[in-house]
Amino acid sequence: MTRAPRDEFDVVVVRTDYGDDRAWHALVAALRGPSGEHGFEAHVHLVEEPAWEGATTDAVRAAFRAEEDLSVVFVADRVSMRTEEHPLLALTLVTREDCADDEEYEELTEFGTSFRASPAAADEIHANLSIANLGFEDFAAAAHYDPEGICRASAR
Repeated sequence: MTRAPRDEFDVVVVRTDYGDDRAWHALVAALRGPSGEHGFEAHVHLVEEPAWEGATTDAVRAAFRAEEDLSVVFVADRVSMRTEEHPLLALTLVTREDCADDEEYEELTEFGTSFRASPAAADEIHANLSIANLGFEDFAAAAHYDPEGICRASAR
């Protein structure tokens, strides 16, 4: 599957469900809405090609794993499209091979290698991971402890 070039600071969102265009447009609007206390617009790189329909998390990870400046990819899947809040599936691109040892990998994936995130949180997650301010495990923990299993933006 081909992909258009992206800026290294763009949040990457791969659409894998094409059953509801209205839901997709609502999700995209939520992604691009003003974020944080200063209301900055998120920079989003949408991967919207029908060839991605039904793609597995393994396929998405494999397609983006080689990109050095990217540690998380968001997937707009069936759950994203069929749920009112449109929670994206956040996938870590970190593998065991990226870690010094099993202990480090287990620490980084304590709460799993994926979690649900609100569209409003995607930019915050990507930005914090890009500058190593927080780790994937921090956001996965937030989703784990959320009553609905969703990591939400902290400053909206």
